[in-house]
Amino acid sequence: MPRVVPDQRSKFESEEFFRKLSRECEVRYTGYRDRPIEERQMRFQTGCRDGRSDVAFVATGTNLSLQLLPPQSDNVSSRGQPGQEFVDFEREAGKVFLQAPMILNGVCVTWRGWLDLQRLDGMACLQFDEERARAEDLLAQQNIEETRRRTREFEHRERQHREDMQHVISPFRDKTELHGSSVSTQPRNNCKTPS
Repeated sequence: MPRVVPDQRSKFESEEFFRKLSRECEVRYTGYRDRPIEERQMRFQTGCRDGRSDVAFVATGTNLSLQLLPPQSDNVSSRGQPGQEFVDFEREAGKVFLQAPMILNGVCVTWRGWLDLQRLDGMACLQFDEERARAEDLLAQQNIEETRRRTREFEHRERQHREDMQHVISPFRDKTELHGSSVSTQPRNNCKTPS
């Protein structure tokens, strides 16, 4: 199943969901809500340094679990620390700037924004990721072509198998028909009657 829809840009520009989130709007850290604020602040910063964070767009209630790493880092254990382009504590004091590429509803996007380290809220938006969209489209096309190739190979093998079976079965069918026509279908009476 493809990870992306066929016309990603069109979907990003036309769907109300994406149009709302493509404008900068308020976001909040949603992790560990039941813990004291100091612990939440510490856990938020630790999570960012580890390359992950749970945030929500306040206006829509859309919750996202961000992976603050390059998209090819699918294996969590081998990813390492995120680079400064994904997690930047140094750009402005008291804030962290985050970037998280993802596929959301079949569209390649990048979550970009910042959060205040004390209040754990900030501003963010979704941006269409043109480069990754092209790469995912190419990958989807390759997968479709590979599926078509395998289907053609399977159909060819099936056709060949049926033809081979026809050649194997035909001689038996011919012999059965030959012998079957000379055999009487009348029941034989092997009992001798006394004369």
